[in-house]
Amino acid sequence: MKVLGIDTSTQCESVGLVDHGKVISETFLNIPVTHSERLLETIDYLLKGARCPLNAIDGWAISLGPGSFTGLRIGISTVKGLAYATRKPVVGVPSLDVLASQISPTPYLICPILDARKGEVYTAFYRYEELNQLKRKSDYQVLTPEILVKNIQEKTLFIGNGVAIYSNYLKQVLPNFALFTNPSFDLPLGSTVARLGRELILKGEAFNVATFVPLYIRPSEAEIKWQQKTSINP
Repeated sequence: MKVLGIDTSTQCESVGLVDHGKVISETFLNIPVTHSERLLETIDYLLKGARCPLNAIDGWAISLGPGSFTGLRIGISTVKGLAYATRKPVVGVPSLDVLASQISPTPYLICPILDARKGEVYTAFYRYEELNQLKRKSDYQVLTPEILVKNIQEKTLFIGNGVAIYSNYLKQVLPNFALFTNPSFDLPLGSTVARLGRELILKGEAFNVATFVPLYIRPSEAEIKWQQKTSINP
């Protein structure tokens, strides 16, 4: 089964192709260009390089968020169009799940942190349990690092683009608990999205193409302003 996975939840863009769980091809771009300018071109480049025609794709997977509101909308609208055009199933994978899955089985608590701006991070806690099954142990949240560290009482592996911003603070406040991964894993990979998406497709958990939406966790700036406006002028 060939599944193409897409992540546009951060400034970086990653597209990966897996076949029977094996990574066939992957692209990763970390340049200041909007996803709308490059995503379709990247997908076309990857498929041509892998000698995989569009109609050979068996399913599509997209990183649902949380993350960049604009990036998520672009990624999801793109994959919806591809799913409509090819009549193949599409699934979504939360970006925090993607990051946690990029850590090999470990006895430590896993805490992905994605920069949510405003001095906050998107986060959740994960742990490998029996048979090396990764399980999410908390809700998806958006909170300040100061509140996050109050919930940590053991050695914890941090991963995500929030590490580059808050690693010094975490080391200072959690000197005996804060651990970090290789920085190359601090951004969600398209191949991981594809791998997790393949598992969902095999379980029959495809989305309704017309109705699925990003996982934002908190309202957008436009929604906040609209709520403020309506509360002042009911």
